[in-house]
Amino acid sequence: MEIVGDRPSTIVQDQEAELVRKLFSDFLELYIVDPAVGPHYLAEIQIMVAQLGQSIYINYEHMNDFDAALCTAVESEYYRFEPHLRMAAQAVIKKHHAEYVTLPSGAPREFWIHFYNLASVLRLRELRTGQIGRLVSVCGTVTRTSEVRPELLFGTFICLDCQTRVPDVEQRFKYTEPLKCANPVCANTNRWQLDVDTSKFVDWQKVRVQENANEIPSGAMPRTLEVILRQDAVEKAKAGDRCTFTGTLIVVPDLSAVRLPGAIQAVREISKNRDVGEGEGIGGLKGLGVRELTYRLAFLASSVAQSFDGTGGVNIRDDNLDDENPESVAQQFSEEERKKIYLMRQDPHLYTNLVQSIAPAIYGHDEVKKGIMLMLFGGVHKETREGIRLRGDINVCVVGDPSVAKSQFLKYVTGIVPRSVYTAGKASSAAGLTATVVRDADTGDFNIEAGALMLADNGICCIDEFDKMDPADQVAIHEAMEQQTISIAKAGIHATLNARTSILAAANPIGGRYDRTKSLRANLTITPAIMSRFDLMFVVLDKNDPVLDEIVATHIVSVHQRKDRAINAPYSTADVQRYIKFARSLKPEMSPEARTKLTEEYCHLRAGDQGRGKTAWRITVRQLESLIRLSEALARLHLEPVISKEFVQEAARLLRQSIVNIQMEDVELLAPPPLNNDVGQLLHTGNGDDDDDNMDDGAGDGARRGRPSPSAGDDDSEFSRPMKRAKTSDLDSLPSHPASQPADSLRMPEESLEPTQPLEPLPSADRGQSEQSLPRAGSSNVKKPTKRTTKISREQFDLLTKNLLTILRTREESFPDDPAMKQKELVANYLAMVADQLGSDEEIKERRDICRAAIEKLINNDKLLFVLPSSTGERVSKEERLIVADTDRSAQILGDDLL
Repeated sequence: MEIVGDRPSTIVQDQEAELVRKLFSDFLELYIVDPAVGPHYLAEIQIMVAQLGQSIYINYEHMNDFDAALCTAVESEYYRFEPHLRMAAQAVIKKHHAEYVTLPSGAPREFWIHFYNLASVLRLRELRTGQIGRLVSVCGTVTRTSEVRPELLFGTFICLDCQTRVPDVEQRFKYTEPLKCANPVCANTNRWQLDVDTSKFVDWQKVRVQENANEIPSGAMPRTLEVILRQDAVEKAKAGDRCTFTGTLIVVPDLSAVRLPGAIQAVREISKNRDVGEGEGIGGLKGLGVRELTYRLAFLASSVAQSFDGTGGVNIRDDNLDDENPESVAQQFSEEERKKIYLMRQDPHLYTNLVQSIAPAIYGHDEVKKGIMLMLFGGVHKETREGIRLRGDINVCVVGDPSVAKSQFLKYVTGIVPRSVYTAGKASSAAGLTATVVRDADTGDFNIEAGALMLADNGICCIDEFDKMDPADQVAIHEAMEQQTISIAKAGIHATLNARTSILAAANPIGGRYDRTKSLRANLTITPAIMSRFDLMFVVLDKNDPVLDEIVATHIVSVHQRKDRAINAPYSTADVQRYIKFARSLKPEMSPEARTKLTEEYCHLRAGDQGRGKTAWRITVRQLESLIRLSEALARLHLEPVISKEFVQEAARLLRQSIVNIQMEDVELLAPPPLNNDVGQLLHTGNGDDDDDNMDDGAGDGARRGRPSPSAGDDDSEFSRPMKRAKTSDLDSLPSHPASQPADSLRMPEESLEPTQPLEPLPSADRGQSEQSLPRAGSSNVKKPTKRTTKISREQFDLLTKNLLTILRTREESFPDDPAMKQKELVANYLAMVADQLGSDEEIKERRDICRAAIEKLINNDKLLFVLPSSTGERVSKEERLIVADTDRSAQILGDDLL
């Protein structure tokens, strides 16, 4: 008992709290994990003192092993015993490090206790008033964070009437003044001044946590909870993190109703009619229809830890992973896990097995899986001396018909990467994808609410139905896809936020199904600016193949019937995650051979994009950077510190596959009539011994027979007759070099013919009936021969057309007065251009026939070439007719650089 003024006062001690403090002190001093080290937490305190820290992290399982009664008491009444736990920690630290418990100013140093690893983690919907004051853990996704501010924890107040100091006034989550002056002769209750120098402040931050997407019941809106972080727990959670918070549930007054329009005026009127000297505060807002002030739940967290999906997954895209070396990352794995990574590295079929382990429930689509796998490995982030950051993240877009597993790929990536966000284009706005500025209900300040790209920072943002996005909303992600930042200039806030994320998008073609007669650009509503920002774009078609349909159906039925037992992947998901995490710590460098190969591949892509090239978009420097990122990802996949030439070749193949994949329908060509001259003579410009069937008087073969010409649509043209098979003796006269004479005969410089990319080998066409099987002339049972055709791809036809126009353009520039060229000269010069691509005699003859058929199509159907009438008016053979090109259309196809 002690005497305060004239009144005796009795200090009541909390006996249970004193017992808890003693048991907790024993726990800190006696608990041993490793006998060789000694008391575990004394060693932790030693490290804390060396680092000038103020926080002690307690494993909840350790305390439960030491004393279950202590563990139960702390868990059931954490808010009550928390000050006594801090006092026990301070006593232990004072006993072993007496000089550290006092600040240089002489004030005592505050220490904080942080619990983690509780047995159970609650969902946001499971928090009820029964958990108020208890030690619990809750998991959620952070959507908003405030700035770090100082919070008044214990205030020292000075009475303005008698200058008496009232120390250590605990603040109850709001500014709290003493109820009455400690001087018995002073009656002051509301005139106080805060002594900042002797008051105790602590770092404070408020974050908003939203319910995890997989925990939201059907038809319900996601719930949110405000979490208060103090001391070392601040800045541990960022928007987009899925975190586990350990602390206690508290109740705070809901002051947002007071800040409603008109509320401040109502409070003032109530205050005028009330005796404010009683210090009773506001009892209600009757003028607003609110009789009592409401309260809301908040969470006071003592520790923050990154949370995963609970399946043992590994975060393959840590924030600091790019700054770590492989040795430090390897130390995070156990010996068995490191051995598994080593065995995977030694696998000779590592590339193929990793592809088969990506989305194993989806059959086929190996090229798409390769692109997604390289996106998971990613390239190397770089920064120039000027501070410009070059992204290393890879963006992938999958375009295809319905029911080709586009959304399944997105769902798989969302599951394998902890920091990932899944959204749909139709339901997403520009603000929802990037960021928005909102007003805080408590303080009235403007804060930034993170969007999908910010939430996926250092992760992957999966956007389904990308083509359904409004064009105005698509523009908002331009900056995020290339510069990986989001700029905000609203409500007085000017900020540049990070959006270091890879984007995996899925889009449907216009009309629902992909139209092979149109280019990829014409099949999508995506702007060219966004298309160029995707490193890889894959076209997936739903083809009618009975064999493939049976295999896919069997696989799907097996997955539905046997579930996981039907999936036989070479590596498990955990193995792939650990391997990717270790590989992402590597920073491969470019070898001289790879640098040269990169330049060659880029120039090759640019050359193929000139004129009428039907690539998906124009090849720019962004595609060169895509090649670099893909090569770095391949080097990481093989755990190689140097990028080799083979990695660049595979990256170029994937890029070429994605940007030149199925775009145009194959071109059908009518088979040309046979020539009587041999294969060797067809490469010369001399006159051949042609039949009358190959004669042309300039108006077309059908005109001289009194029928419409083939250009008028006659089906009974010379190309409906069967092709004559070449004789073996004809092939013996083939010259050693097919380009020996054609150029000289036309007096054209060889350097005027630019080399072209090779055409793919074509399947051997049916040569028709043999010469012996043909019916004799005049026979009564002569049947009309069937029309034979051959097909080449649209890319091959366009390239052949460009080569023919180039030859005619060169002829026109060399001989302006005589621009026309005989068909046989045109064919011979074309064969000279592609001579290095032709090997056998059969290939030369087949390419000659395709060229002749293409010329007929360009004359009769496309109207790109014209036949000049003979100067003598006589009939001439097809090979002797003079051909010129349409000047205007030729200029459009070849481009202005060739004019």
